[in-house]
Formats: sequence, C-alpha cells, structure tokens
Amino acid sequence: MPRPTAAQLAYGSATVVFSTVALLLLTRTTDGIAVAAIGIASLALGLLVAMRPPLRRGTRRTGTATGPAASAAPDGITTRVPAPRSHTGGEARVGEHSLRR
Repeated sequence: MPRPTAAQLAYGSATVVFSTVALLLLTRTTDGIAVAAIGIASLALGLLVAMRPPLRRGTRRTGTATGPAASAAPDGITTRVPAPRSHTGGEARVGEHSLRR
C-alpha cells in the first residue's frame, strides 16, 4: 500500500477536526458515550479522506488513443505527447527572435 502524501495527511487531519466540532455542535451532546462515538466516526471519516488515492490532473482515463501521438503509462492512463516542431520556412514567426532564420 502506498504511503499517504503530506497533503493527504493534512486533509485527513482537517476532516477529523472539523467533522468532530461540527457533529458536537449539531448534536449538542454531553454524554460521554455519544462524544466517543462522534470521535470514532470523525476518525473513520478522516482516515477515509487521507487514504483516498490522489487524483491525477490533466489526464483522461480513456485508453482509446493509439499511435505515435499517444503513450500509455504503466498504470493504463493514456496521455497525449505533442508532435515536435520543425522550422521549414525562412520567414520569422510571431514570438520568435528576428535573428532566427
């Protein structure tokens, strides 16, 4: 099992604190057993948030792209690789230096 990142631990800890405070304020309980149950439920929720696998940004889980423009990562996520640029003309393009001809 992979280790959780620092961000996952921070989100899990914040979830435990805020859910405990929210549940204690909403239920207005003073009984020791109810407070313990709220604490256990908040810890379980924080553990669930902390151990959730991180989402990958900028990738799609399609698996339908093939060919030289796509590469498949070992975990099955397909990513697009841009084609290399080539300068064929002698004219300067927008954003390029005038001495590059």
